[in-house]
Order: sequence, then C-alpha cells, then structure tokens
Amino acid sequence: MEYVVIFVVLALVVLLVSGPLRSRYADEAAESAEHAELTAARDAKYREIRDAELDFRTGKLSEADWRTIDRGLRAEAIEILRRLDELDPPASADAEG
Repeated sequence: MEYVVIFVVLALVVLLVSGPLRSRYADEAAESAEHAELTAARDAKYREIRDAELDFRTGKLSEADWRTIDRGLRAEAIEILRRLDELDPPASADAEG
C-alpha cells in the first residue's frame, strides 16, 4: 500500500513540474503550425499575383481589371507578411552588436 501512495505522489510531482514545459511545447507546436500555414498562404498569394500578371500580358485581362486585381492581391499578401512578421520578429540590432 505504501508503494502505491509513493508512486501516486511521485506521479503528481512529475506532472506538476513538467506542466510548464509541456505547455511551452504545445505553444511552440501551435505557432509552428500557424507559421507553416501562413507561409503556404504567402506562396499561394505570390502565385496568384503572377497568374494575374500573366493573364494581363496574354490579353485575358484589361489593364484596369489587372490593376484592380493586382492591388487587392498585393494588399492580401502584405497582410500575410505582417502576420508572419508578428510570429517571427527580426533580431534586434542590440543582439548583433
């Protein structure tokens, strides 16, 4: 009976001590998944911009239509890039010096 109590107490201590570590890894995994999703969205948006430009050059879009579409796609790309920057802020100049 004493061994069971000791085992339960040790298990609780291990869970309590490792709790912050587990939550940090869960946060990092979620951030990594979000980063991968945003990177894929960025690449897809770049392809859309190139496709719209190709459509304009081949005559499928008028210049006015292309400019409107291009402006919207670039605004969406900028938003994706901002969100990526929020996840991975650049290293400060103080750290380099």
